[in-house]
Amino acid sequence: MTSLTRFITRRASLVAAAALALTPALTQAQSWPAKPIKITVAYPPGGVADSVARLLADRLAPVLGQSVLVDNKAGASGTIGMDAVAKAPPDGYSFGFSAISPLVLNPHLGKSPFDPAKDIVPVVSVIASPVLLLGTSALPARDFKELVAAAKARPGAVRWATSGPASLGHIVLEQVKSGAGADITHVPYKGGGQQINDALGGQFEVLSVNAGPAVMGHIKSGKLKPLAVGAPGRLEELPAVPTLAELGLPAANLASVFGLFAPAGTPPAVIERLNTEVNKLLKDKDVRQKIEAADNVPTGGSAADFARFIAAESASNARIIKAASIKAD
Repeated sequence: MTSLTRFITRRASLVAAAALALTPALTQAQSWPAKPIKITVAYPPGGVADSVARLLADRLAPVLGQSVLVDNKAGASGTIGMDAVAKAPPDGYSFGFSAISPLVLNPHLGKSPFDPAKDIVPVVSVIASPVLLLGTSALPARDFKELVAAAKARPGAVRWATSGPASLGHIVLEQVKSGAGADITHVPYKGGGQQINDALGGQFEVLSVNAGPAVMGHIKSGKLKPLAVGAPGRLEELPAVPTLAELGLPAANLASVFGLFAPAGTPPAVIERLNTEVNKLLKDKDVRQKIEAADNVPTGGSAADFARFIAAESASNARIIKAASIKAD
């Protein structure tokens, strides 16, 4: 046998071995799913996360050939639902839909019953829900620059409401305070309902809140004044309102990112298949229109990209929480 023949024979053997190694993964991806899939939504029915998760479930079912069930398990800012996902069997039939907050904020406050780095794996980023910075009737400033000027002129006089300590809105506030050098008083609420009611009553000057139809309605009626947005770009409904990045505060330009997650140990081939199918859906014109109609931005991308984004956000939040001495409520 010549050296060339031996080389060809050896290469053929290696290729065959590699093919055999890939066979279980390929077979698994092709045979999955063989029964209904459950998506645990970490928030109550009727909200942004619930509506998008149900949209995905409806569109994925005919593509995958199995029912996709949605189960709401709300509480503790998404932590209860994601804890259920972390503890679910990693068999490819249990997934979670949540903002990344339970993975990148709560663990730095000692509030997580699971290890985000070990117990959960990202599947795909689905939407970014913009954060709006709004002025109330109590704020005389006409825009963001005048807001900062007012805060500097009267340290502590400007009150900024958020949905709670260590919420994304609070992180945005701390980044604005740090980046703009302004002394602003934090007014934490327990959730968004009362926060909006008090905003309409002028109980404080500024609030940060996720975009949504109800909030947009208050903006259009003139009851709330848009000052800036945290988003990848300007919003179609608010084309004249700059992003915080445009205002020179890129670190404050944050949006709530929601995605699909799986228990650690879920077969990689299953994660890859689901990632592929969701990315296809996010390119569908009708799906995009439904997501954008609720003032959200479709995202997508690979599971690896999503994992890197989450790791970077977690490291950034750890620094912010430590520097601002943010405590859990």
